Amino acid sequence: MRWTLKPKPSEEKVKQLAAALNVEEFVATLLVQRGIETYEEARQFFRPTLADLHNPYLMKDMDKAVERIELAIENQENILVFGDYDVDGTTAVSLVSFYLKTYYPNVATYIPDRYDEGYGISFKGIDYADDNGFSLIIALDCGIKSIDHVAYAKERNIDFIICDHHRPGEYLPEAVAVLDPKRDDCNYPYDELCGCGIGFKLIQALGENRNQTIEDLTSYLDLVATAIAADIVPMTGENRILAYFGLQIINSDPRPGIKALVHQIKKKTLDITDVVFIIAPRINAAGRIKHGNHAVELLSEFDFEQAQQFASEIEAYNSERKDLDKQITKEALGQIIENNEEKRFSTVVFQEDWHKGVIGIVASRLIETYYRPTLVFTKSGDKYAASARSVKGFDVYNALEVCSEHLEQFGGHKYAAGMTLLEENYQLFKDTFEKVVEETIHPDSLTPEISIDAEIDFSDITPKLIRILQQFEPFGPQNMTPVFLTKNAKDTGYAQKLGADEEHLKLFVRQNNSEGMAAIGFGLGDKMDLVTNKKPFEVVYCIDENEWNGKVSIQLRLKEIK
Repeated sequence: MRWTLKPKPSEEKVKQLAAALNVEEFVATLLVQRGIETYEEARQFFRPTLADLHNPYLMKDMDKAVERIELAIENQENILVFGDYDVDGTTAVSLVSFYLKTYYPNVATYIPDRYDEGYGISFKGIDYADDNGFSLIIALDCGIKSIDHVAYAKERNIDFIICDHHRPGEYLPEAVAVLDPKRDDCNYPYDELCGCGIGFKLIQALGENRNQTIEDLTSYLDLVATAIAADIVPMTGENRILAYFGLQIINSDPRPGIKALVHQIKKKTLDITDVVFIIAPRINAAGRIKHGNHAVELLSEFDFEQAQQFASEIEAYNSERKDLDKQITKEALGQIIENNEEKRFSTVVFQEDWHKGVIGIVASRLIETYYRPTLVFTKSGDKYAASARSVKGFDVYNALEVCSEHLEQFGGHKYAAGMTLLEENYQLFKDTFEKVVEETIHPDSLTPEISIDAEIDFSDITPKLIRILQQFEPFGPQNMTPVFLTKNAKDTGYAQKLGADEEHLKLFVRQNNSEGMAAIGFGLGDKMDLVTNKKPFEVVYCIDENEWNGKVSIQLRLKEIK
């Protein structure tokens, strides 16, 4: 594990910002490190406002998309809202279909079957639209590369509106409108929206025709915040605003489906981490184990008792998902050892009976043991399908592009992607991918890194600092929870191991004559000897509030000790 202190920003910028905001210089340092250098940028960061959202019509083709939807309504056409089976796709489908149904009845939804149809727009889905008289499909969180599918639909007099946030290929599908800020010819000011975020921009534009303001649409932001958290898009710009207000909705007046998912949790107020680890995996579990339709049903249900019924079914899928992912991870780790592949630059594993719904999670789990770009393959119909996950600093999408002659199809982004290939190309692809990674990966990218914002003393941790840090939320990529380093820490004699396998560590630490601080280190049980040998040590941690029996106290969440 590498510890790297972030470079100190310009002293002059830090001093100016500290004076403008009346905060300590080290708080100003944290802000400048995040690209916040002026009073106005700090205002937007600390006081997000819906008024700072961009005009949806700045997005290329938005006018065409709205015009086509209004025409469909005028002509009483049937509209099919189509989306991927993950959290981003199912929340987007729920959002757009629910909004349209508030004033137009001829709207249905379609989520492809992960096993039968695979990712994205499917020919089966288009046939379904054709058989059931749909003449307009709105595709969310997919479609940017579906050139053949859109052409196939056109032959059947079905129009497409594509709302996607993935990187386009060389050519765009010939849809009526293609909403994707990552298009080269789109000048929309923010290009990191998730699929559900683009769905929200679409209903924002449609709302203008109905004299609706942004305040009229805030009830949809619980869905948008959930998608932003789950899809791990940057927590900057519009995403930060949408997530900030979406969390408020989740905590005050969420839709019954989300309320039912969090009903069992004892926490009064959920933060973005709770959305990532509690809400998102459950919504995802439907598409992983059974069918993404179950998630759309849950998120579109307005009767709380019915929503609770759906939520308990989804809870069962989530338990099954956990068991599967443990079992497959164990098998995959065994395969790496059996094949003597511990020292490779990449992990590429395959077993034909691995559950397609959890291979992405398994890829992430394998990176915890072998820190390198990882692909997990399984059999899907007559092809092999894989999920890819990458490590910091390595663009797995670019690597797949180099190997694309061996692939049937692939898509995704820098750190996560999906692909299919023919059985006979598997070994060739595996060898080529390993070679590409070996030649292009920076050696540092093969060691996990803890990026430290600042070195501080325990005496710097004051109630005022905690109040300021709370206003940095919601956290996410490009605005991660601040990580601090403190040297010369000592155990006060209360160290103990926790957990069934004693894998966690609980401490009460002190530095010099500071007051003692409670600290918890998940997965750090093996550091017990290091902290109890009476010698000082260094700790890297985030500052948390711990809520127990109605009492709130400060707690350090340890990331590493040395």
